[in-house]
Amino acid sequence: MTLARAPQGKIPATVITGFLGAGKTTMIRNLLQNADGKRIALIINEFGDLGVDGDVLKGCGAEACSEEDIIELTNGCICCTVADDFIPTMTKLLERENRPDHIVIETSGLALPQPLVAAFNWPDIRSEVTVDGVVTVVDSAAVAAGRFADDHDKVDALRVGDDNLDHESPLEELFEDQLTAADLIVLNKTDLIDAAGLQSVREEVASRISRKPTMIEAKNGEVAAAILLGLGVGTEGDIVNRKSHHEMEHEAGEEHDHDEFDSFVVELGAIADPAAFVERLKGVISEHDVLRLKGFVDVPGKPMRLLVQAVGSRIDQYFDRAWASGETRITRLVVIGLHDMDEPAVRAAISALV
Repeated sequence: MTLARAPQGKIPATVITGFLGAGKTTMIRNLLQNADGKRIALIINEFGDLGVDGDVLKGCGAEACSEEDIIELTNGCICCTVADDFIPTMTKLLERENRPDHIVIETSGLALPQPLVAAFNWPDIRSEVTVDGVVTVVDSAAVAAGRFADDHDKVDALRVGDDNLDHESPLEELFEDQLTAADLIVLNKTDLIDAAGLQSVREEVASRISRKPTMIEAKNGEVAAAILLGLGVGTEGDIVNRKSHHEMEHEAGEEHDHDEFDSFVVELGAIADPAAFVERLKGVISEHDVLRLKGFVDVPGKPMRLLVQAVGSRIDQYFDRAWASGETRITRLVVIGLHDMDEPAVRAAISALV
């Protein structure tokens, strides 16, 4: 299957969005390693002070995307910094002599995709780039567990099993906004649920939006490049039909606020027993309602750094690449939670694990 070309010689751009921990980075890693010779420029909008996802992708060794082709925007949610960060970044990218064949933009799990897509209508960009499509990645296991239920009685019944449901309203809106913007929905992590659970996820996702984008299933973020790239939608021309809760609030005279979420970085020394550390970390995450935790761990005697990524109580870990020559070996973790998270308590609890 060949990849479709953008109209009128424009560079196609694919926006990949999805809730925290849905598997966007893993899917992009797979994409870069199977890009069929295309040179891909990757823009990553990382939430927090530490660009962990960028470091993960720089370590993938894919020829399709060199380190100079990976651009990180770490100054907060891209939906609030379009003019300050995204537009200048795109302009510099287009001024390069060796321009990319395709641009992939990974939004933060906390970002609204709509303002980003609308930015492609800016005069300096619309003549050069088009949005090939918006891909929304869904954590099927989380949805199957009822993490985005509207029924408050159901939420109360499930609260014992998932404390995050105490704060379901803003997260539900974000989830729906990402689905509303989608041209392709990837139901990821289907290997973690059975057939009945998968069917319920399909029904739940479909019930959240009036549009009917294509919906596909995946596990471990494995989706062929020919499916992700070459949708040929030109989404920027249809963004008016994909309004987010944020935009509807603005129309009602309300002001957008990202105070629902906070993030901070915890730095630690070497971790002699990473298995025990990760196991105890689950307790901290559960006790303090941490939405997302990710970073790198320094394991003494190991030439490679240990990547740790947590969504709720599920924690993935693997050695991703060797520590670079001259690179300071240190354990760094980004913690993301709702605004009422007790940062000093979380810091203390994580530090006590060492």
